[in-house]
Amino acid sequence: MHIIFSTRILASGVAALTLPFGAHAAQISPAPGVRPPLARPTLDPPILTPSQGTPILTPVLALPRLTDAQATQLATLLEADVTGQGLAALPPTPVTSADGARLIRQALDHARAVHAGRLETADFQEDWGLRPAAYDPLPAFVAAVRADRIAAWFASLPPPYAGYDGLKAGLSRYRAIAASGGWATIAAGPDMNIGTTGARVVALRKRLAIEDRDTSLKGDSYDVGLVDAVRRAQRRYGLNPSGIVSTQTLAALNVPAEARVRQIMANMERWRWLPQQMPANRIQVNIAAAVLTLFDGDRPIQSMRAVTGRPGHETPMLSSTIHSIVLNPPWNVPTSIATNELWPKEKRNPGYLKRSGFKVIDGTRLQQQAGDQSALGRFKFDFPNPYSVYLHDTPSRAKFASFDRLASHGCVRLEKPGELANILFTGDPTWTPETVAATIAKGQTVRAKLAKPVSVYLLYWTAFASGNGQMNFRDDPYDWDGRLAAKVEARTARQAAQTLAAR
Repeated sequence: MHIIFSTRILASGVAALTLPFGAHAAQISPAPGVRPPLARPTLDPPILTPSQGTPILTPVLALPRLTDAQATQLATLLEADVTGQGLAALPPTPVTSADGARLIRQALDHARAVHAGRLETADFQEDWGLRPAAYDPLPAFVAAVRADRIAAWFASLPPPYAGYDGLKAGLSRYRAIAASGGWATIAAGPDMNIGTTGARVVALRKRLAIEDRDTSLKGDSYDVGLVDAVRRAQRRYGLNPSGIVSTQTLAALNVPAEARVRQIMANMERWRWLPQQMPANRIQVNIAAAVLTLFDGDRPIQSMRAVTGRPGHETPMLSSTIHSIVLNPPWNVPTSIATNELWPKEKRNPGYLKRSGFKVIDGTRLQQQAGDQSALGRFKFDFPNPYSVYLHDTPSRAKFASFDRLASHGCVRLEKPGELANILFTGDPTWTPETVAATIAKGQTVRAKLAKPVSVYLLYWTAFASGNGQMNFRDDPYDWDGRLAAKVEARTARQAAQTLAAR
């Protein structure tokens, strides 16, 4: 006898598998590019027939019966993979291999969760502009059962990226740390630096050694070796590597291990929203870390500091393509910035707008002319998106020296825009570095099309692994880890209720 399922009904098993991964880790707490309000994008519309406009129903597929050996294997894989892939804080209740129908439901729901995440379209915020592609696990599952390759099917489900694999390995490690008791809180007190002695230094050594095996546990004095260990920790947390343990460093060290586990799980979920294959040549911006990285052949070749949106003016997550670079761009000021910031400055200091290169258009709109004062600097990297954000230069350079670089209205300011432009123009005889420099010097506004458009991804990583496997953490400045956890919990609760009602 065959078990029959519609591929659009299988959404209940996740509730039995996924547990809330809880709240986010504790937080440590004028420019162009404000994003106007926009309607939530409507995704995944029903497919209509050309003649009648009737939704096309998803085919109903028959699943072959599992052998006893396959059922046992599937139950074992499910039990291990739920926690291994960061879908639950604790192992789920084992599914008996004798309950074939439930086992298959959970396997298919697990596949969707690992491959494309646990949110549905309605769960996404409007500024979470990344969406996982539609995914139906049923055909591949049927093929795997028939070929007796269920383990290989399981292995093919997660995102195929080293970044995800690094988080998965980090999750296992930090779970083990949490299970062994985590780390003790270091007591508040004066800054610790060279020459400091006492119990707090001993506690600091023990705390650092849990994440950093190169930290020596010997001694109660703050020596040169401990300074180096503190600096390594500060780099892992995106803090100024001063080697001094002050308020920010102490707060980062005192985030519980369990919170770091939840942080890793949230970031694994966002990896599932990405396409199965990103372009080998691309630009990635880590919004939370405020860093841009350029990839060539899937290899990072350029990295620079950026300034991203401050809380309340969040830089959205999105993917798009840069087709052109505007040299000497004017700035068309968003109405909200003009109203809330620039007109009040003009009122306080008459003549401010004229001195700053602004002109009034149609009696209401403000435009800042291209030049040294322009808030967009000399380069603007355009890519289509519904948020009106872009990458750009800036005449204000001081913020790039800071380790807290969330300060824009949503656009991304770049530390080295000229270098990025010249790399993107590579191979185009029309736009050599000399031609670009000459055009900039003339002050002429030119939209230069790229001979090879480049994909751009604005991503939000608050946890990521270095090449050596060392975990790095950043604050959750937008509370997107926390909101994602809440949305997953709400979705899980609704699915659990549906499952109970269906029994």
